[in-house]
Amino acid sequence: MIEKGAVLVVGAGSATGSAIAKRFGREGHAVCLARRNKRDPEAGEAIAAEFRTAGIDAHSLTCDARDEDQVRNTVDRIEAEIAPLDVVVFNVGGNVRFDITGTTTRIFEKVWQMACLGGFLTGREAARVMLPRKKGTILFTGATASLRGAAGFSAFASAKAGLRMVAQSMARELGPKGIHVGHVVIDGAIDTEFISERFPEKYATRERDGILKSEQIAEAYWFLHTQHRSAWTFELDVRPWMENW
Repeated sequence: MIEKGAVLVVGAGSATGSAIAKRFGREGHAVCLARRNKRDPEAGEAIAAEFRTAGIDAHSLTCDARDEDQVRNTVDRIEAEIAPLDVVVFNVGGNVRFDITGTTTRIFEKVWQMACLGGFLTGREAARVMLPRKKGTILFTGATASLRGAAGFSAFASAKAGLRMVAQSMARELGPKGIHVGHVVIDGAIDTEFISERFPEKYATRERDGILKSEQIAEAYWFLHTQHRSAWTFELDVRPWMENW
């Protein structure tokens, strides 16, 4: 039996997204893992099965956050078949590097659709079902690029900065209506296979806590969700103690 409502994590990969979902699942939330599952159709279900083994009510859902109908249908399905949405987390990345002259219109638009448009659609549909209840939490995952654009990341930085403004606008509109909207700036490398393979020197600092651990990032999301409304945080940034910022 579900003690609390559902948590939907859009962009539930094997690292941060899954860690966030598991953190909420341990507290009694029904976990809904939404991802495109295009490259690996079984990946989402494998994570959900692992959660269920640990006693968490978990569901794998296929959803492309860039598609308006898919996002709406995913939210409606959760509401009708699983549990009322208590928390929605938008965790889609899109961190790709292209020199400015190599950034085609297609690349720029695709990254914007993934990291910004997808966040807007997810937030809008979450608000649609939360507003009548006058409660809920909507959290967006940001990055260093939300605040400053690095060389070679014009598409990613513009998308993440845009997502930050979507989140801020939503927070100002929905906060007075009982819905807590937050934006988490993840400023640093995360303990993932991607970092291990492409940035071995950075990954070598792992044993000294030099890169972010997904489980600790998840604690920040849980903290935001459990804040008292008299002291809601809109933006929270997390980084390793060694990070030069």
